[in-house]
Amino acid sequence: MDISEALATAANIMLLGMVCVFVFLGMLVLALKVLEKVAGGEVVPAVGVVPTKSNIQVDANVTAAITAAVHKFRQTKSND
Repeated sequence: MDISEALATAANIMLLGMVCVFVFLGMLVLALKVLEKVAGGEVVPAVGVVPTKSNIQVDANVTAAITAAVHKFRQTKSND
């Protein structure tokens, strides 16, 4: 097999691969379109209450404990 035959074979294999990928992606798009019609279209996200800073009450003891733990962690990291 000379170089021109090898290049022709490589081009054929490359073209076959590109066609296979194109067909697969086309079938995937069609399947998703059919699934969208069967499943009922768009999904509307549920509306819920998102906690904000105004409606969250944090105990002062918890805040003090977290602050102390962070302070101690930073001290031990700076000593290493």
